[in-house]
Amino acid sequence: MPSSLFGRQRDRFLPTWLAGGPWSKEALHGGPSAALLARAIERFDGGDRMFVSRITLELLRPVPFEELTVHTELLRPGRKVQLVGASLRTEKQEVARATGLRLRRKDVLLPPDLPMEPVTMPPPETGVDAARRGEFLEGFHTHGVEHRFIRGQLSTPGPATDWIRLRVPVLPGETPSPIERVCAAADFGNGASGILPAEYTYINPDLTIYLHRYPRGEWVCIDAVTRVEPNGIGFAESRLLDLEGTIGRALQSLIIDQRG
Repeated sequence: MPSSLFGRQRDRFLPTWLAGGPWSKEALHGGPSAALLARAIERFDGGDRMFVSRITLELLRPVPFEELTVHTELLRPGRKVQLVGASLRTEKQEVARATGLRLRRKDVLLPPDLPMEPVTMPPPETGVDAARRGEFLEGFHTHGVEHRFIRGQLSTPGPATDWIRLRVPVLPGETPSPIERVCAAADFGNGASGILPAEYTYINPDLTIYLHRYPRGEWVCIDAVTRVEPNGIGFAESRLLDLEGTIGRALQSLIIDQRG
């Protein structure tokens, strides 16, 4: 089995089969692409002083199993607020892009009695490894990550609560950063909480993640629900948590189709 989601040769990244998606043996899962672009946004000049509060990923077309490059640029400079853009390209065209909102970090003394109710989930070791195999292609969702379901499972339609952990790093020799772990997990919202039978597809062309703090530890939990409409449009929403409580939200638009 490969030791990472992508191999690297200088400024080029080659996906391994662990980055593959469930719909086509020629296309990547959204999670690895999101994690790779988040890595670039986080590491862009001055990133150690900033907090990535929002990442919006646009999947412009299926990301293929080809050599990829990442181009990063500062879209809005600022001491307190920055926008950083990252583009994922093949030799011929752009296949995905992401925009990261980076906010300045600063220690602020908060009142001790704020009315913030902590939301926690049972830990991963109480969950069930319910990764769906056989119905979809194998790849990132079956071998690149580990699942522990507290509620629901991939083979059961409806809302789901799933602890997710990367089995391998995004790149060889690197420890995944907290935001890479979040992005790798957040794209599972529509898959974990899917409500349609097998003759339908529900592909997300985007992913938006909001964070108020980074996760601590290797596990990220998605508490996900999906809604669909007869106009062919759907929406998946996931509360994001770590072992200490809520860390943010993830949102996905869905294109609903019947399999041909």
